[in-house]
Amino acid sequence: MQKHRQVSKELRTEIATGRYGVAGRLPSEAQLVERFGVSRPTIGRALQDLQNEGLVERRAGSGSFVRPQAKSNETHILGLLVPGRGSTEVLDLICGEIGAMARLRNYGLLWGRSAHPLQDRTLDAQLAEEACQQFIEREVRGVFFAPFEHLENCEQVNRRLLDSLQQSGIPVVLLDRDITRFPLRSSHDLIALDNVQAGFLAADHLIRLGCREVRLLAEPGAASSVDARAAGIREALLLRGIPLPRELRIAGDPTDSQFIRKSVCGRGIDAMICANDYTAARLLKTLGQVGISVPQDIRLIGFDDARYATLVAVSLTTIHQPSRDIATVAFRALEARIRDASLPTCTMLLDPTLVVRDSCGAYANPAQESKSRTPRRK
Repeated sequence: MQKHRQVSKELRTEIATGRYGVAGRLPSEAQLVERFGVSRPTIGRALQDLQNEGLVERRAGSGSFVRPQAKSNETHILGLLVPGRGSTEVLDLICGEIGAMARLRNYGLLWGRSAHPLQDRTLDAQLAEEACQQFIEREVRGVFFAPFEHLENCEQVNRRLLDSLQQSGIPVVLLDRDITRFPLRSSHDLIALDNVQAGFLAADHLIRLGCREVRLLAEPGAASSVDARAAGIREALLLRGIPLPRELRIAGDPTDSQFIRKSVCGRGIDAMICANDYTAARLLKTLGQVGISVPQDIRLIGFDDARYATLVAVSLTTIHQPSRDIATVAFRALEARIRDASLPTCTMLLDPTLVVRDSCGAYANPAQESKSRTPRRK
């Protein structure tokens, strides 16, 4: 593609998503030259293309401005409603891939309330409702939504957001999790990791290493995906003939040393699967503070395969989330839903992959392992 067409395409998308507002001023030609790394004549030609399309007007001595009611005939807008994007690496990666696909397919993309990906990285319920209202006002073609978790009245908030979009005729594809508790399903398309299989895979790996007292640690209010992982762990224990514990899932703060002493250290637990790598990394630190060694005293597995999983004191064995594949499948699902709203509800679950590192003890010295396979009581 010629350089001036690349520039005009990018600006066209930004105009369509409302980045410059109504009758807003575009960056100066000098600023655009610096941004795109092209010559001034190339920028001038790109702006001329947009003027010919009726999208901008160029005023001598003032600059280029979005024409009121200007609307690209080529660009449709999609919305991203991902409240935890700023705090959850996997969601951020998925959104980045969706953004790249939107550009390739000539869609504009609203990142929450903004056309800029660095804004609205974390949303509360009120800001999410404002974003939904903007989606409706700007007549977006469809929305990707990763429901809230760890929020009071979480399910009601998620339903209210979905209802407002649905009543406006805007199709929605759910990312990573449903709004209902597992195993129930809502009436919206869902693209996610196969969390039941992932929980089974993690637990079965630990059982093969000799563990018998396996638990799942999650913070209160975790998403329904964590319920599915618990179901997978339960299936692995049953398949291997291991009695189910009275309390398979433990809810609490992994940084609370008193809670960890009471709920983990004093119960003979020899393996812990955490809801995500962030929880696992914090648990690893707290265990060290109370004198419990990983993996010698307790084996540990996380979820997501975040970048820092290899940077903690003991590298984390974890379940890899196929972020690019989730984004690709979700994008195709939303395009299909836009083309035909009458399609039956679709659920696509992607296969997990276990990434084995040090925290599960698979690579530990057998002589060292034999010294302590039960956590010390504190």
